[in-house]
Amino acid sequence: MSHPLDIAVLIGSLRHGSISRKLAEILKALAPPELHLSFVEIGDLPLYNQDFDNEKPPEAWTKFRERIQTSHGVLFVTPEYNRSIPAVLKNALDVGSRPFGRSVWNGKPGAIIGSSPGTMGGFGAVQHLRQCMVSLNVPVLQQPEVYISNVDKVFVDENGVNDSLRHFLTEFLLQYHKWIEKIFGVENVFSKT
Repeated sequence: MSHPLDIAVLIGSLRHGSISRKLAEILKALAPPELHLSFVEIGDLPLYNQDFDNEKPPEAWTKFRERIQTSHGVLFVTPEYNRSIPAVLKNALDVGSRPFGRSVWNGKPGAIIGSSPGTMGGFGAVQHLRQCMVSLNVPVLQQPEVYISNVDKVFVDENGVNDSLRHFLTEFLLQYHKWIEKIFGVENVFSKT
């Protein structure tokens, strides 16, 4: 393959030192050469308001929509807030899905990583996000599922995770790439952008 797939990474936490951001940084470092992971910031997106669909949309919405549209796939790295996804992530989904009939999410190969300091590993957030993906027509990698429990204890230092999780995340990324190739065909993915 001549070019890596451009995977837009959306992080569901805005906190500067968030665990989700640390995980995303580790994923970026572990990504195989066939995947280029790039972060798409969502914290500056004004709250979705349908009134703007009939007017000039905020510049941040336009840039965000264009960035997702040109990506070959999307990877969500999210914590769990109250058994669901953070509001900032839901807002990004809504902004990208409108105006009606022009969703930038449509057909993008997706993958989800959930995490929590608790024992359920962000299960509630991942399941709610998967439910949204059905409505947005984002096919999501089914296996391996990624629920990182006790996430605050997996870091060996500020730059890395324990060997077991590093191996698992590397395998996850390889499977994501293989799945995109198998299901979509790389040529098809490139032609959609």
